[in-house]
Amino acid sequence: MTFDVRRLDVYRKVPKDLTQPTYTGAFISICCCLFMLFLFLSELTGFIATELVNELYVDDPDKDSGGKIDVSLNISLPNFLVGLDIQDEMGRHEVGHIDNSMKIPLNNGYGCRFEGKFSVNKVPGNFHVSTHSATAQPQNPDMTHVIHKLTFGEKLQVSAAVRDAFSCLNLGSLSLCVALASHDYILKIVPTVYEDMAGKHRFSYQYTVANKEYVAYSHTGRIIPAIWFRYDLSPITVKYTERRQPLYRFITTICAIIGGTFTVAGIIDSCIFTASEAWKKIQLGKMS
Repeated sequence: MTFDVRRLDVYRKVPKDLTQPTYTGAFISICCCLFMLFLFLSELTGFIATELVNELYVDDPDKDSGGKIDVSLNISLPNFLVGLDIQDEMGRHEVGHIDNSMKIPLNNGYGCRFEGKFSVNKVPGNFHVSTHSATAQPQNPDMTHVIHKLTFGEKLQVSAAVRDAFSCLNLGSLSLCVALASHDYILKIVPTVYEDMAGKHRFSYQYTVANKEYVAYSHTGRIIPAIWFRYDLSPITVKYTERRQPLYRFITTICAIIGGTFTVAGIIDSCIFTASEAWKKIQLGKMS
């Protein structure tokens, strides 16, 4: 007794002489192909694109930094000459910081553009642009300014969705104000770890900002205005991880799209064909 392997065929073939092509079936088939093509391209785009996943935890991610944060500041004061002062809760008080910085004259020498890179301790503190380092204090200071750049830590090439969080004070426009007013920018710095597709970790800092403008007085009279950047560090670290959709998930989704589309299209075509045949029988019955 021989065993016919064809009995194992679960995909039984329908003879061609038992099938009937219809215009409705052709229309549904074309629509199905277009629909599957659209879904395939959508899934392919999602598969190729990089997904950015974030998580939160409590830790100091950059332990090799020596307790320091690198700061990059670029600010212009068209009508005033200033310097940079730094102080924090560890006792640091540096007046007229000049290392890794330069001043570019503006407005025929009446103003300047300050560009500097410096480090601050990982404790609450401030750095401020003022005339404290000058030998003589001016009588009519003007703190109208433009903040071109303020960043903390390593510069990252990140997606547009989170890019502004790393440089939200890059205003790039003139901040008009009362000439004698001081400015306070209150910064909340958030440590950030960015892991790219190659598994490389880079360390930077996001920050949020709130600001106010005021004219300060003391018992001796008006206080010389300044532009203050007061910062504090968050204990929460944000980690961004670049990921791509796994290949097996992409293949599973494509198979589900093809199978589901053909199944639903077959049901629709069968219903339409059955309804049309029933309608023809009813018409023939009426005619007879």
